[in-house]
Amino acid sequence: MTHHTQALPLIHGGAQTPRSALPVLPPLALYIHIPWCVRKCPYCDFNSHTASTVLPEEAYVDALLADLDQDLHAVHGRKLSSIFFGGGTPSLFSATALGRLLEGVQARIAFADDIEITLEANPGTFEQEKFVAYRKLGINRLSIGIQSFQQAKLEALGRIHNGDEAIRAAGMARQAGFDNFNLDLMHGLPDQSLDDALADLRQAIALKPTHLSWYQLTLEPNTVFWNQPPALPEDDTLWDIQEAGQALLAEHGYTQYEVSAYAQPGRPARHNLNYWSFGDFIGIGAGAHGKLSHPDGRIVRTWKTRAPKDYLNPAKSFQAGAKELTNEELPFEFLMNALRLTEGVDARLYTERTGLDLASLAEGRREAEQSGLMQVEPSRLAATDRGQLFLNDLLQTFLS
Repeated sequence: MTHHTQALPLIHGGAQTPRSALPVLPPLALYIHIPWCVRKCPYCDFNSHTASTVLPEEAYVDALLADLDQDLHAVHGRKLSSIFFGGGTPSLFSATALGRLLEGVQARIAFADDIEITLEANPGTFEQEKFVAYRKLGINRLSIGIQSFQQAKLEALGRIHNGDEAIRAAGMARQAGFDNFNLDLMHGLPDQSLDDALADLRQAIALKPTHLSWYQLTLEPNTVFWNQPPALPEDDTLWDIQEAGQALLAEHGYTQYEVSAYAQPGRPARHNLNYWSFGDFIGIGAGAHGKLSHPDGRIVRTWKTRAPKDYLNPAKSFQAGAKELTNEELPFEFLMNALRLTEGVDARLYTERTGLDLASLAEGRREAEQSGLMQVEPSRLAATDRGQLFLNDLLQTFLS
């Protein structure tokens, strides 16, 4: 499979003013997108497509490695700190295919000794033997898409698994040797009461995951739910669910470290922490996004061809576009990620990751502090509790 390798022209956002070369390049991660699902969920706005009977595993792995080859020039000899298989449903792929892919990646980029390798999986695609095999490949973290344990809610969400399968999935993960796994759980579901939401959360906590992603269902454009909205809980109920759920998670030792991420001590998702602290990541696969910093200070976002048939077409380029971030865009880009973290970040990280002086944030920071959206703490960049609730309003103060 030989794809065109011509580089697409960079989109520039206006004249650049000089900024410092980066003193040190950030940690490097790899995101691998596998775009197929058994069935597309009505709330999902990810780049996912209903799988045919036979998946083009071999051709897709070939394409992923060829795609990676075209990004290697930007890696600068760095090691991978984490890999994340997202989708779609990556667990539809066989261990043989994922093993060949991981071998190919490691032949091209060195792995850090303590690399975190996460695979997204759905309970309906769990097979005990497959998960034992995944663990043997070096995949050491699972993220299991539960969403709810209640049959009526699962049906409303278009999920293909039932509550019993969801419960079994966690046990199977542990039996397969995964001592680190996340459960994805939604709240604010159609016709969901406070008791319903807390029952789901209690069941998830009882399974003792090391990490919980607990987030509110939102209606996104280009989804079935956007065009045919279900009856969602009233705002007062949503607020009660959020408050009671956060208290319950804290009571059971899950610390909230990001808007919708809760972890046992020492178990935050390192791959996601890298995103939120404006680290670098290569994105390969249909529709994958990447962000790479260069020693001369350039920071470039890339995005890949979305449709699987086009991504697999040797006549088409893997890369759909690339954009160098301007000095004017960088404050918003950095803070859009960093302020999601409940503790924020060390203020020095801003200069380290963007090459810009902290003074470039001064005006927006002053406005955000006066509005009670940002903490008045010179050594940190962090939202207040109110700022976390109104993150979009907070970020608006940093738009050029």
